[in-house]
Amino acid sequence: MHPFTRVRGFAVQLDGHPGGGTVYRGGEVLSGQVVLDVAKSVKVRALAVCARGLATAHWLEGKSVGMNTIYSDYTAFQTYLRRKTHLIPDNGDVTVLQAGRHEFPFTFQLPESLATSFEGKHGSVRYWVKAKLHRPWASVKKAKKDFTIIEPIDINTPALLAPQAGAKEKLARAWYCNRGLVSVSAKIDRKGYTPGEVIPIFAEIDNCTTRTVVPKAAIIQTQTFVARGTKKQKKSVVASMVGDTIAAGKREVWHGRALKIPPVGPSILQCRIIHVEYALKVCIEIPGTSKLFLELPLVIGTIPLHPFGSRTSSVSSQYSVSLDWVRMGIPEEPEAPPEYSSVVSSEGPLETLSPPGQDSAPPGVLEGPFFAYIQEFRFRPPPLYSEVDPNPQSDAAIRPRCMTC
Repeated sequence: MHPFTRVRGFAVQLDGHPGGGTVYRGGEVLSGQVVLDVAKSVKVRALAVCARGLATAHWLEGKSVGMNTIYSDYTAFQTYLRRKTHLIPDNGDVTVLQAGRHEFPFTFQLPESLATSFEGKHGSVRYWVKAKLHRPWASVKKAKKDFTIIEPIDINTPALLAPQAGAKEKLARAWYCNRGLVSVSAKIDRKGYTPGEVIPIFAEIDNCTTRTVVPKAAIIQTQTFVARGTKKQKKSVVASMVGDTIAAGKREVWHGRALKIPPVGPSILQCRIIHVEYALKVCIEIPGTSKLFLELPLVIGTIPLHPFGSRTSSVSSQYSVSLDWVRMGIPEEPEAPPEYSSVVSSEGPLETLSPPGQDSAPPGVLEGPFFAYIQEFRFRPPPLYSEVDPNPQSDAAIRPRCMTC
């Protein structure tokens, strides 16, 4: 019998996380076994198993030189895990394994600080366990098993519980003519959220132009890859909504417009070569001119808001997903979000965003337990500044003053 046919099976098996699946975090113990099934006795020179974790960023940029195109290679690596152990040491002796199934257990202590597993367009963060079987006069046989790392991000911290607010205004112009001023102020109750939560958006939009404007909101994911001092970014819209049109000279108020966070990966902020960041972007589409944007930073975490952890906690936070979505690891066939470039033009992002779904309730109105939260929210955006007194006194109420007194 040919030596290659003696080995019927060679695989790496992981014991699995106590919470289920093969999802781990920094500081935990990774254990498993290498399973070797042989039909007849075989001679083994060595059996080794290693655990690896690597962040990689890579892309090419072309430059035309005459009739040719010269490509510049941008590549960067960051190692997070490198452990190795010999299950059968390579000491010059040969070990004979009899026919049957053989299991070789192994254990690795994961480092305290790791980056969350990630798959992007120009880079990735991957973790795996690989076993190598060395036999005399035979090629090296290999087996590999991937596993997932999810580093916890607790949103129950003061920095992530702080409300986020902002205001912007823009003068609409067309053919050098002043069409009026558009202003927006928006606020969300905190910076940190988890997938499955609903972000209530509080906003005031003043349309002092002569045109009808359309307000929109979206959650933007920005992937940043760094190599050789150069950055490469990819933006995508993961969730969006479109508000009601605002007529000329009118004001629109969002009393907690709901925007749900889909099952996206958490933020990656500590990796040197790969960053994954999120933001809530409010856009006002003004016909005939560039759009008005207001961006509020977001952090997508893994540990949901504690129901009694903060005064700003909302009823919506109690509907946060548990870490079950994390235990599943990276989805086998995730539904790809729309490409940022396909829905955002270079001149005006968020131009053609469409809402993920329309409820039967009137726009801007939240039903059920959300309504109670809206009532207790006392941090509304401040009123927009105006030099015109909204409550002027009548002329009859002004008492004339005697100039001789």
